[in-house]
Amino acid sequence: MPMPRYTTQFLLSAMAPAQFPAPTVTEIAFLGRSNVGKSSLLNALAGEKAAKVSSTPGRTRAINFFALRDPRGSEKLRFADLPGYGYAKISKSISAEWPKFIEPYLAERGTLKLCVCLVDANVPPQARDAQLLDWLRSVDREFAVVATKIDRLSGNQRVRNLASLREGLKVEHLLPVSAKTGFGIKELWSRMEEL
Repeated sequence: MPMPRYTTQFLLSAMAPAQFPAPTVTEIAFLGRSNVGKSSLLNALAGEKAAKVSSTPGRTRAINFFALRDPRGSEKLRFADLPGYGYAKISKSISAEWPKFIEPYLAERGTLKLCVCLVDANVPPQARDAQLLDWLRSVDREFAVVATKIDRLSGNQRVRNLASLREGLKVEHLLPVSAKTGFGIKELWSRMEEL
């Protein structure tokens, strides 16, 4: 299946439900720990530099919405880049605000059809990732687990690490991707297009 051809446009940043854009098209949320490669993956999916990639983890502090438009300019899909979690240097006062807008978005947003949960293929299963997946299950939210930075692993390491992640996160399916090489990007697009 060919990758869709969209142009990507930054819409807005929101730190409160009242700031969310009008729920007019299907939305896909991207979640994961800080430094897992969310911005790089978004850019690989968009085929252009849409999200800012920072060398400092924890820079995203709001939900950043991106419109994906067809060649005629019609908005067909929307990406929501959520703040990373688990980065110790983020001020507690900032991270304390997150449940006020992230949880309502994930639990109540009618146009949100898929949560793409990113985990680092180079890192063992993390309790925070398992908690996120359990919470998404509890609110009956559809999700896909994507293992990023797969290009950094040899064949044997890849098999071992993916098996460990599947077991530790209690997931049957795990999609390995590399924003750097493009590995798995078409497969992720296929998963999103199933919606």
